[in-house]
Amino acid sequence: MEPIAPHRHGPVSIRLVRPRDARVLQQELLANRTWLRPWEATSPDGPVSFDMRLGIRRLLQQYRDGAGVPLVMEYDGDVAGQLNVWGIARGSLSSATIGYWVSERFAGRNITPTSVAMATDLCFAELRLHRMEICIRPENRASLRVVEKLGFRYEGLRRRYIHIDGDWRDHYAFALVREEVPEGVLERWVQGRAPQDAATVPPSDRLHA
Repeated sequence: MEPIAPHRHGPVSIRLVRPRDARVLQQELLANRTWLRPWEATSPDGPVSFDMRLGIRRLLQQYRDGAGVPLVMEYDGDVAGQLNVWGIARGSLSSATIGYWVSERFAGRNITPTSVAMATDLCFAELRLHRMEICIRPENRASLRVVEKLGFRYEGLRRRYIHIDGDWRDHYAFALVREEVPEGVLERWVQGRAPQDAATVPPSDRLHA
């Protein structure tokens, strides 16, 4: 895969993760256990080793293989969290999924929606992907606000979709395709043109989630 250059909007930037980020990322994860645990992926086979250096090596190998893009979110140069583009599929599907976490001390500064917008634009413009997806637990109001702000389109309820916090959890699926945002996700949001109701979950799905 071609090298990914950093992208910036105001104080928020995203860049490719580096091996030397392991220490600060692990510190942030440990300091934010209560904040992040309800939304973290877990293994149905039991606890797994928490080794950030190994995790980064695996993410960078996936990047070299063209299967993902592991990014760090920064605010004024300080590491604020991670954003991973994963499950990249080429050919007739040409899609990927976005996942992310942000430290509690950086919450409320529009870091996540800005980073998601830049990462989606990167995937559409530079990687030439066609569709980007975000899947969110119904209880995660902060993440739901991200797709609401950016105008991601609601696509449906996925039953017991991902193993999170010790069990299989339902998720809402949201997506955008490249043709929907010719000006870019970030520009559309900044200009106030993101549709306000695209991410609305229908009552039938809200009742059953």
